[in-house]
Amino acid sequence: MDIKFNSTLKLSLIVSMGGFLFGFDASVISGVISFIVPEFNLNEWQQGFVVSAPTLAAVFIGIHFGRISDWVGRKKILITIAFLYAISAISSALAPSFTVLVIARAIGGAAFGSLVLAPMYIAEISPAKTRGTMVSVNQLNIMIGFSVAYFANYILLKFSDSGIELASFLGADEYAWRWMLGLESFPALIYFLLLFIVPESPRWLVLEDRIDEARNVLLKLFPKDEVENELNTIVKNIRACKAHQNPGVKKLFKPELRLALTIAIIVGIAQQITGINAVYFYSPTIFEQSGVGTDAAFAQAVWIGITNLVFTIIAMMLIDKLGRKPLLVGGLAGVLISMLLAAYSFNQATYKLTNENIYVLSDELKTSRITEIINVKFDNDLDYKNTLKEILGDKVLAANESALIQAGIKINATVVLIAILGFVASFAISLGPVMWVLFAEIFPNVIRGLAISVVGFINSATSFLVQFLFPWELANLGSSLTFMIYGLFALIGLLFVITYLPETKGKSLEQLEIDLAQR
Repeated sequence: MDIKFNSTLKLSLIVSMGGFLFGFDASVISGVISFIVPEFNLNEWQQGFVVSAPTLAAVFIGIHFGRISDWVGRKKILITIAFLYAISAISSALAPSFTVLVIARAIGGAAFGSLVLAPMYIAEISPAKTRGTMVSVNQLNIMIGFSVAYFANYILLKFSDSGIELASFLGADEYAWRWMLGLESFPALIYFLLLFIVPESPRWLVLEDRIDEARNVLLKLFPKDEVENELNTIVKNIRACKAHQNPGVKKLFKPELRLALTIAIIVGIAQQITGINAVYFYSPTIFEQSGVGTDAAFAQAVWIGITNLVFTIIAMMLIDKLGRKPLLVGGLAGVLISMLLAAYSFNQATYKLTNENIYVLSDELKTSRITEIINVKFDNDLDYKNTLKEILGDKVLAANESALIQAGIKINATVVLIAILGFVASFAISLGPVMWVLFAEIFPNVIRGLAISVVGFINSATSFLVQFLFPWELANLGSSLTFMIYGLFALIGLLFVITYLPETKGKSLEQLEIDLAQR
């Protein structure tokens, strides 16, 4: 393997640890939510707010990261991001109340700028022929973060129920969710330290007219005989842009950027509105809706992480061979089919408590008014849960919902699992890595930071709405209609990609700027 490729890969791996932290932060809450709902007596809106608080913070703060990185450099912002992740993890684990937990998680949301900065930095240090693969390293690390968090949640759940003395000594028997949240601080601190050995982006150095420093960085990343040509291309492009543009939001709406901006906005919305963060952030909750119980739901969530990881690696292998568009088309088609399958499965479910199937319920529930609905059949989850709410009250239902669904539901839970894993696989091979590669490719050098911040803002805002509304959707629309809506959005995105998206593989950032402006 070429030594220059090794250098680029090493830097990509370090910088993309921000992706790992995002993945861990995003998915760790999936295991926490079932503990804090009864702990802090949360309603559907509060559940959604705890989960979506980081994304809400990213909506208002993350939009500035790209622009600030144009002022002070990519490296300094990445270091700040690592520090914020560590502070968020520690304060979340120690949170004494709903309000403090929301604030602590919002601090982590300020660090979601890693989603923008990491792929942008990697794109700016990578040769065109390997850029897709290198930028996809960030998505790979996101998936590894997801997988590690799901696995850690499952291990901590089993550890907390083990009854061993160490679990009691550490407080894991009573506060497993605090350990789930606190683990993130360790990789965050490692990331913080490693970033000090990362050089500044050569393209940013050229923006600052620090040509010699840019050349020195490029010498570490490109073969010596290619460095001057690469540097001259960057200098020529950036100086031409500076002569004709003063980067600002209005510049994004110039005719030559219209296609690039439209693609970025539609793909950015499609990535989130098809429901990925509902699945990532609420996966045990979703599996509990299929009646498998809490332990099995946590175990199945681990498969989401594994599926993510495997298909992200496949995407990395294919993105510079097949190209961006084929992956997006295939992935969106898979998302559509998977969401429709999940919707169909939940639509066929029925619910009925009998004297034979209530064995999973606590003795307190068995002797409550719940006996009034023994042998009463419900054709959908809304009627079943609303009746239970009237009988038991919100707090008791929240603490026992998983067991009550497990006791009453009749559904093919395996089909639900296949549908969700199919959805995750389809996302991981397409919208997950490809979107960030496109964002890093289709905008001009001089305005890339601002442009990615703007579309990142739209992407984050959509993500926030999906996360925030999901508990309300389950409670008011039901599982079937919720997944049906995600499938319809996937169909819209698929039609757009087929019609309007050009292929970008193998082209320099400078050539893409010319091609997109001419379309």
